[in-house]
Amino acid sequence: MSRFSYVVALTVVSAGVIGSPLAGQGIPRLEVELEGGPVWQSRNDVQIPNDEMGTRFSLVDPLGRGPWPAGRLYVTWNFNARHAIRVLFAPLSVSGTGAVNGPIDFAQETFPGGAGIRGTYKFNSYRLTYRYRFLAREKIRLWFGATAKIRDAKIQLEQGNLTARDTDVGFVPLLHLAADWQLRSRTHLLFDLDGLAGGPGRAFDVALKLGYDLDNHWQLSAGYRTLEGGADVSSVFAFAWLHYGVISLRFRP
Repeated sequence: MSRFSYVVALTVVSAGVIGSPLAGQGIPRLEVELEGGPVWQSRNDVQIPNDEMGTRFSLVDPLGRGPWPAGRLYVTWNFNARHAIRVLFAPLSVSGTGAVNGPIDFAQETFPGGAGIRGTYKFNSYRLTYRYRFLAREKIRLWFGATAKIRDAKIQLEQGNLTARDTDVGFVPLLHLAADWQLRSRTHLLFDLDGLAGGPGRAFDVALKLGYDLDNHWQLSAGYRTLEGGADVSSVFAFAWLHYGVISLRFRP
């Protein structure tokens, strides 16, 4: 998380230097949003490899359901009134020790059942989004776009002298939808979605938050985020469902 804190500090300083509004349009050229809060898991099913050589098991057993701390950083560059580029940095890594029922064949190792298995689940997400504001009315704004996601994932089991892990770095294309509905003069209902389903897998990252404008530069929001998805291919079966309680602070120079 120290690297994450460094990125946050550098981004906020940069926003103050280059974030002048678009001339005559009242739109900030740069927006920085820091989001944090607890995360729980209700599902985390794994089988590696995804055949008779692997055992399907739940990482909820060794890890528990949470909560764990989580955070993410958004940086949005509005290069004109309707077009924008958004970057996301969202690290996530959790570990825990617990019991599993029966032996587990995982990543070419066999782990006896019972207590004392330590699990690690890492799912870092880096995304680049292009979005177009196709509706801009007095009370509501809507965006549509596309997201290029890089996932940096790792699942690891440890028991005594046994250690096995599976890592994956890959590209995932997603669709993007967002909405900002102004309920009152300073209160907003905020919706954000990156997601796509089809083929051997799916990925959905959805947030619904209530935002309040503290002044012309700062907005505070709180709400719920869910992240669900995974893949079912010959080498791996992995599906997780995560739930976040989030608080966000957005800065618009």
